[in-house]
Amino acid sequence: MTSQSTLPEKLSRWPLRFAVGARDFVDRVAKSSPARLALIVFFLVILAFTFTLSLPVAARDGAPTTFHDALFTAVSAVCVTGLTTVSTALHWSFFGQLVILIGIFVGGLGILTLASLMSLMVSKRLGVRGKLIAQEAMNAGRLGEVGTLLRIIITTSVAIELVLALVLTPRFLILGESLPQAIWHAAFYSISSFNNAGFTPHSDGVVPYENDLWILIPLMVGGFVGSLGFPVLMVLLATGFHFKKWTLHAKLTIQVSLLLLAAGSVLWGALEWNNTDTIGAMTVGDKITHAIFASVMTRSLGFNLVDMNAMNSSTMLLTDALMFVGGGSASTAGGIKVTTLAVMFLAIVAEARGDSDVKVHGRTIPQDVLRVAISVIMLGATLVMLACGLLLGISGESLDRVLFETISAFATVGLSTGLSAELPPSGVYVLCAMMFFGRVGTITLAAALALRQRRQLYHYPEERPIIG
Repeated sequence: MTSQSTLPEKLSRWPLRFAVGARDFVDRVAKSSPARLALIVFFLVILAFTFTLSLPVAARDGAPTTFHDALFTAVSAVCVTGLTTVSTALHWSFFGQLVILIGIFVGGLGILTLASLMSLMVSKRLGVRGKLIAQEAMNAGRLGEVGTLLRIIITTSVAIELVLALVLTPRFLILGESLPQAIWHAAFYSISSFNNAGFTPHSDGVVPYENDLWILIPLMVGGFVGSLGFPVLMVLLATGFHFKKWTLHAKLTIQVSLLLLAAGSVLWGALEWNNTDTIGAMTVGDKITHAIFASVMTRSLGFNLVDMNAMNSSTMLLTDALMFVGGGSASTAGGIKVTTLAVMFLAIVAEARGDSDVKVHGRTIPQDVLRVAISVIMLGATLVMLACGLLLGISGESLDRVLFETISAFATVGLSTGLSAELPPSGVYVLCAMMFFGRVGTITLAAALALRQRRQLYHYPEERPIIG
């Protein structure tokens, strides 16, 4: 009798015990390694979306989606990439597309922000460790600002996406779509563009709108703003366009982003100007539009107006380079980040001039930042090289297609030669790993290096190896 009366009580305590255990686990991991918590949270989010997309209701034909296709789509959505093995418009039902859109929004917040929110939701508070996670993600000045900045990140994302949707909705109505369909497509494109995801609800993508500036300009603006990063957006919200009041990070991010946008447009247009398979037969105005659009897309957005396989080899190489650099730190874009490129370029200039310090805009860049930049570049290049080697053996395709797809996955761009859909499951898993590490690897490495500082009580004697 006693055992029967206590059994329901024991069962009723399981949710509470699970919640307490989850809270203790989060606290332990956050105390030992904030970067590890970020990885665990991101991995669990991907698994949840994979399971949801595997359900029959997520597919248009009502059949369960194979694991590797569901996993690839979930990773691509949460890592805001845009690569696909199945057509987003044709394979997935409305529910499946909605799940993808939610994955894009969640993934666009960033892994460290998600880890902070997880710590806040599970522990009901954002302790010092949780604030350190968010501080690293957002470059917050003081720990007391972190809770406010988390709210600003979410509200800013929603506000920008809402504005983009309001701009796009009338155009889709004019093109003959019904009001619900126009609102859905506008919302999908606004979230996909701001988060640099590159997913499209149309089977032929944005190609039908290649001459429609009402659609192309909002997509480009949304993608460019999203690629700047939340720390930069917060500086702009606080100081406006007063350049002298900007942080060094904001100055470098905006300057290098604009420089890469201009250089990419000129070079891409020049290389494809006479290519009749892409823009060679177009008017001058359309060629310029395509060149600017392509330059924005290669930075991480991933929409395309031309067939990637039809581009010249030199243009594919240029695109590889732009994709590898990516966008701003703590942004919805991928790549090694523009500030990493800026720091390495400034270090080279300082070395050429014989300066002992790396200086820019009246500031000296610390040596530990240089070490982080070198680590991020080397890690990115190593991952791309290893994945290329695996995919060359798996697919038997040419190096240019494999390298293009690999960098697109690592930099979470989403531009594709179609190789993703042609790969067997083993190749799909390689690209999944690249998207995952591309979204979390370099950022997490930078965070880990920044938070991990050991004091040494001694130094070995110096000896210089020969360099160069």
